Amino acid sequence: MKYLDEFQDPGLARRLLDEIRATVTRPWALMEVCGGQTHTIIRHGIDQLLPDNVELIHGPGCPVCVTPLEVIDKALEIAARPDVIFCSFGDMLRVPGSDRDLFQVRSHGGDVRVVYSPLDALKIAQQNPHRQVVFFGIGFETTAPPNAMTVHQARKLGIPNFSLLVSHVRVPPAIEAIMQSPSCRVQAFLAAGHVCSVMGIREYPELAERFRVPIVVTGFEPLDILEGIRRTVRQLERGEHTVDNAYPRAVRPEGNPAAQAMLADVFEVTDRAWRGIGTIPASGWRLSERYRDYDAEYRFSVEGLTTREPAACRSGEVLQGLIKPHECEAFGTTCTPRTPLGATMVSSEGACAAYYLYRRLGTPPTPQEASPVA
Repeated sequence: MKYLDEFQDPGLARRLLDEIRATVTRPWALMEVCGGQTHTIIRHGIDQLLPDNVELIHGPGCPVCVTPLEVIDKALEIAARPDVIFCSFGDMLRVPGSDRDLFQVRSHGGDVRVVYSPLDALKIAQQNPHRQVVFFGIGFETTAPPNAMTVHQARKLGIPNFSLLVSHVRVPPAIEAIMQSPSCRVQAFLAAGHVCSVMGIREYPELAERFRVPIVVTGFEPLDILEGIRRTVRQLERGEHTVDNAYPRAVRPEGNPAAQAMLADVFEVTDRAWRGIGTIPASGWRLSERYRDYDAEYRFSVEGLTTREPAACRSGEVLQGLIKPHECEAFGTTCTPRTPLGATMVSSEGACAAYYLYRRLGTPPTPQEASPVA
């Protein structure tokens, strides 16, 4: 692959749309499990260009959005301590906790720093040996390996003042939880290509067979999404339910063995709470016993915080695909990027943020406004 433009070609997009229209004979509901895919879909109007009987349901694929409120509050409590340098990616700073966010902690004197890699936080720990440095490690299987590697490096180099606040989650258990929900309408999944580039596809065939749903591994550009939908709809129309890799330029069936080995060394699988959804068994990671000294939750004794989601925020329903963002009464009124009630409005991969940014306020565009690729 040389250029991203190859995957945004309007002519090819129209051909793929024509093939989808020619294939579909009945209503189908597909879920994309990645917030990056959601933003591509909304930005380019892909959902509005599809046939009316193909519905895209936005899933819990935004790592910032599914970080539970109690973990946010633990981060806020740690970051406010005077002996702590708290490091995070920038998209976590506006995520609301129970009564504040990391920006507000910084405005009140907390040493909160935006970094671009967990290794940046480790370097800060080396430069500040008399202060505790904490990195906020969140995300799916994509961001877990570099965080694991950083903890491994801290132990190898003997850096005692570095720790990780962990909130890592796993996609396959989330798919299982979605399919087991009584309110589930999902008939197929567009799986996240970057997750599969790390973990491979070995966990998906059992899910596809047990729940009789096609799972198509999909990339993130407009043509990637359309090709994933085309393959998914073709399986649905044929009554098939297999795992199909539509992103071979980045995903190998076995994934990345080196990254998987690092995960197995540093982390262990655990139950995880998902914001707005609840606890999903075996859906996350925590630091294993041999790395427990680098666990910020353990080091700073922040267990047992009690939290409560804002009653007006329906982000849990958005994350489960039960409603579209503009169907929430608070959307665009009391809940905006400047005054967010939940993480889905401030995250760069949040569905509510996508709908607000691209003005999806509930009124579909006219035919003259619609275009296959912007």
